[in-house]
Amino acid sequence: MPKTASEALRPEAGTPPPKRSRASRSQVVVFMNFVISSVMLMVLAAGVAVYFGKQEFTEPGPSANGDTFLVKPNTGVQDIADQLERRGLVSDARIFRLGVRAFGNDSALKAGEYEIKPRASMRDIMELLKSGKSVMYSLTIPEGLTVAQALQRITDEAALSGDMPATTPPEGSLATDTLRFTRGATRQQMVDKLLADQKKLVDDVWQRRAPDLPLANVEEFVTLASIVEKETGKGDERSRVAAVFLNRLAKGMRLQSDPTIIYGLFGGKGKPADRPIYQSDIQKQTPYNTYVISGLPPTPIANPGRAALEAVANPSKTDDLYFVADGTGGHVFAATLEEHNENVARYRALQKKQADDAAKAATGVIDSNAGKPTDGGPTDGEPADGGDDSGGDAGAAQ
Repeated sequence: MPKTASEALRPEAGTPPPKRSRASRSQVVVFMNFVISSVMLMVLAAGVAVYFGKQEFTEPGPSANGDTFLVKPNTGVQDIADQLERRGLVSDARIFRLGVRAFGNDSALKAGEYEIKPRASMRDIMELLKSGKSVMYSLTIPEGLTVAQALQRITDEAALSGDMPATTPPEGSLATDTLRFTRGATRQQMVDKLLADQKKLVDDVWQRRAPDLPLANVEEFVTLASIVEKETGKGDERSRVAAVFLNRLAKGMRLQSDPTIIYGLFGGKGKPADRPIYQSDIQKQTPYNTYVISGLPPTPIANPGRAALEAVANPSKTDDLYFVADGTGGHVFAATLEEHNENVARYRALQKKQADDAAKAATGVIDSNAGKPTDGGPTDGEPADGGDDSGGDAGAAQ
């Protein structure tokens, strides 16, 4: 049919789409399409969340300086995560908690105190808490401390917990050692460890002693070792100092050891640093003063270390009966009283020279009595020889 111009320009209708089947219009199909679409969106969202969560779990953390972090026993992952976030060690507690669970470490984090490094990631922190490598503290009990002084160190250690033992251990019964422990260890545990270690050490050394020692039992052995410990801090002298005391015991001579005077006067608290031994102290009657008692004191006067115990168990083979300070931190030894008196005279001359030099340097005035030799020590009110906790003379000058 011929068309007019307007009809020719008019667009023709296209082929209509096929009608939807009844099945495609079913509500079940529509619902399933919705569910599948929703699941796909959720999977996509979860994938995105996992990706960015993993990024945050492994990237450097927010703490610029790091810190220590304490995990108490029986603390769950959620509480740990919350504490880490509050302390500014992780950026998001939820990510830390989910990351720990994703790695299967939900129950693998251990109690302890940990050092978190600056910028540590959540994964770094997880691995650290999983390793159990807690911060270690040190407690040192040096040789020569009394039990009271050692217990005071344990009391003052802030990283320990709990009360001190109700009963004070016997003098000389604590090991001289450095103990390593984690925060929260108890003071009772430290004392028990030191007691057990010292008993084992003493028993081991006593079993290897020389056969001819003039000592009745292990208690006397520890007592003499404590005196040797206080008399000298030089390792190459201990066995010779021990020989002097053992030789004197064998001959029935008094030990005449200055540290026993100190313990008799001040007990386990120790002598004040500014308090010398005076001539009058030498004659004071105490159960420990070996200038006035025969034999050994009733108990040790300190905790002896391994070196002092070994020195007494296997002393040097000498005839020495005397020793006196040499002015350089050591001692000179003598087998006779005449030789000993000469050593004492030299030591006092050295003391006098040192005092004169010090007086000249300070004021230019010399004290005429400084370092003057006396019969067995200075006059009352002046310090006696070797008057400090590190040791003194064995045998008074005659």
